[in-house]
Amino acid sequence: MSPICRSALFIPAANARAMAKAPTLAADMIILDLEDAVAPQQKEKARAGALAALRQTSWQSPCRAVRINGLDTPWGAGDVRALGTENIDALIIPKVQSADDVKRVHDRLIGAGAKTMPALWAMIETPAGVLALGDITTNAQPCGLRGLIAGTNDLALGLHCDGLANNRQALIGHLSQIVLHARAAGLMALDGVYNAFDDAAGFAAQVKQGRQLGFDGKTLIHPAQIETAARAFGPTNDEIKRARAIVRAFGLKKNAGLGAISLGGEMIERLHLHEAQNLLASLPKSATAKEKGKSHA
Repeated sequence: MSPICRSALFIPAANARAMAKAPTLAADMIILDLEDAVAPQQKEKARAGALAALRQTSWQSPCRAVRINGLDTPWGAGDVRALGTENIDALIIPKVQSADDVKRVHDRLIGAGAKTMPALWAMIETPAGVLALGDITTNAQPCGLRGLIAGTNDLALGLHCDGLANNRQALIGHLSQIVLHARAAGLMALDGVYNAFDDAAGFAAQVKQGRQLGFDGKTLIHPAQIETAARAFGPTNDEIKRARAIVRAFGLKKNAGLGAISLGGEMIERLHLHEAQNLLASLPKSATAKEKGKSHA
């Protein structure tokens, strides 16, 4: 999987028009949704549509994912069985409330004949899921857990709170817990969706808040939101320039073996070097190649 996921777009797998566009969209992750966005009578149709889309060879997104139905529903086991032998990058597990929820999906994938395991992402969207974050992030990693997704709509419903009022004030503590546990475990964390896709200003404000909270990116419900999320969660030009300067400085012979150096009047430590290297590694290859071309010009 890509080390960067600024935008993750949910697409209802039962919506033929939306599914036809899925391979052409440039979100960092495309999530074909078999769960909340699909009515019960359309579940089988949605699964078939997802399978057909996954078998297309030309996708703009570097990560093709599917959100399955929970194993406690009539469709979850069938979803895992059908997807077990498909070429898929990630599987999104809804309403995770324990590490065992992830392990059961992992075991069923193996039972379905999966030769290459997809990355598993846990949606944290219930009060029990928030309380179990320590168990989930610690004990589900051996099963392939790679990230957490905040399910803000269901979480607000479960908490009996207004999840939008006062800039999501009622959810801030819970969102911070998701980020905290993800960081402690070395996992990625994605913020929840913004439902009013035609409210560009409101979406931009919530994306900014999500980045301030520490999320890596945001889940989306409309292609129009991709560019705003990519811009907000991607590094700025100044951050990229600074990262390159740090890497160059530590690469000088005089700084070899030093734990800290002075750069532009600022004390820079090895931890800053690691951050800079990670940032540069997350850049698209085209951007890196373009920069190298400039350096040799």
